[in-house]
Amino acid sequence: MTPITSGARPLPLKFQIGARTLGAIRRDLVRVPLSLDDALDGDRPDLPPLDPTADGYLVTSLAEHHRHALVYAASPAIAFTRQRYTRRYADLMTTFQAYLDRLSSNTRSGIKRKAKKVAAASGGALDVRRYATPAELREFHEVARRLALATYQEKLMGAGLPDAPDFLQRMYVMAAEGNVRAWLLYVGGEPAAYLYCPVHDGTVIYEFVGHDPRFGDLSVGAVLQVEALRDLFADPACRRFDFTEGDGQHKRQFATGGVDCCDVLLLRPTLANRLLIAALAGFDGTMALAKASVERMGLQNLAKKIRRA
Repeated sequence: MTPITSGARPLPLKFQIGARTLGAIRRDLVRVPLSLDDALDGDRPDLPPLDPTADGYLVTSLAEHHRHALVYAASPAIAFTRQRYTRRYADLMTTFQAYLDRLSSNTRSGIKRKAKKVAAASGGALDVRRYATPAELREFHEVARRLALATYQEKLMGAGLPDAPDFLQRMYVMAAEGNVRAWLLYVGGEPAAYLYCPVHDGTVIYEFVGHDPRFGDLSVGAVLQVEALRDLFADPACRRFDFTEGDGQHKRQFATGGVDCCDVLLLRPTLANRLLIAALAGFDGTMALAKASVERMGLQNLAKKIRRA
């Protein structure tokens, strides 16, 4: 079970459309982030005691079958399921060719087509550079951080590769222990996409990813993902690739398995918290209806461009 700290901190409960945040209300919450191993194999998490000044808990990646038991144990807290998704992963305990054979024929042909297109733009061969040691990651970070500044992850969510001193220190320590894998994809000599993954007990975490919008038409992110997986299947220290919380086409396309999860908010039963949950429920319900309408009309690509504009 992932260690859980009992300290609460201010966390924004966001009113969000895709990657764009329209507003947020803060609550002092104890965050309980469960790992993929917790979701697959763990028991129901035991929540730490709640400080009198804290508003409640935010439990993420809770296995769906544990939800009712957790809500019952947290009573009289108000429970609200913020999102449901399949936490997806790729089993690395086989060969890369066997992995490819498990993918759909459309996915395999798409992988080949995209790789050929990127290779053609780079003079005939893919230019993927791998980084793992502290010295290598120093070089990786200099390039990837500049690249991250142009990505929608950074501009809309502030979720590009960090440059904070504590992140860098942790990166170098983990690299010295052999627990970081990172990649850069170059196109025509220019950095086009990056992927940064820490490794915990053999599980590779899909943590920071991004690409230069100028190369978006080349599907550089997908090409880099495949090349990273190619490396990891040959790495005996890695047994599973964790696509982390949330869902999406990219994750569905490259995963070999998944576990149904949910993110659950557990708040003290105050009037202010009841009103907050009513507002979140109304907003999330409206967004779900809008998403269903977009999918029904086949406008997903247009909606994605609008959200990232």
